[in-house]
Amino acid sequence: MDAQTCLQIFREVKESAFATVDENGNPQNRIIDVMSVADGKLLFCTARGKNFYRELTANGNVSVTTMNRQFQMVRLQGTARRMEESRLWIDRIFEENPTMNDVYPGDSRYILEPFCIDSGEIELFDLGTTPIHRQSFVLGNGSVKKKGFFITDSCIECDKCARNCPTGCIEQSSPYVIGQFQCLHCGLCHEICPVRAIIRL
Repeated sequence: MDAQTCLQIFREVKESAFATVDENGNPQNRIIDVMSVADGKLLFCTARGKNFYRELTANGNVSVTTMNRQFQMVRLQGTARRMEESRLWIDRIFEENPTMNDVYPGDSRYILEPFCIDSGEIELFDLGTTPIHRQSFVLGNGSVKKKGFFITDSCIECDKCARNCPTGCIEQSSPYVIGQFQCLHCGLCHEICPVRAIIRL
């Protein structure tokens, strides 16, 4: 799995939840079609009259989430930017998504503006495997923020965390180690550690 494969999951599912922030700082969420995936970019469009357009142009920070039938959840956090040569991109989007002609016939399509996300962090959370699999990828100039739970040198190796971990991802070592690819980030180990040796980032 890599960043491009995760982007392709967005395209295959197509309908994805896009979260933005409005002018009052309130979260907004809606289902938007992913229109294309090309050259490390996720492309979508919206009409200039919509609140979604206003939110994107005022603050491009966006979080996009989808899940396929194999229970692979993908989240992309990044910055949306408006594409140059908008008419060319809208024509391309309509070629790849011909049903759009039923919604915006003829030249009415040009009320739409194309956007892309080509920089950010992608997280894959695969619930279709046992144990689960979690992995993060960089998109473009983005970065991966370290997160989750980690065991420090204060660990007394009592084994309580490993015995109670729902996915069995904690390895006996000195100190113990959490297998990040299988961690649910549930926080159980953090709560039951008798010496508070487990921290959350």
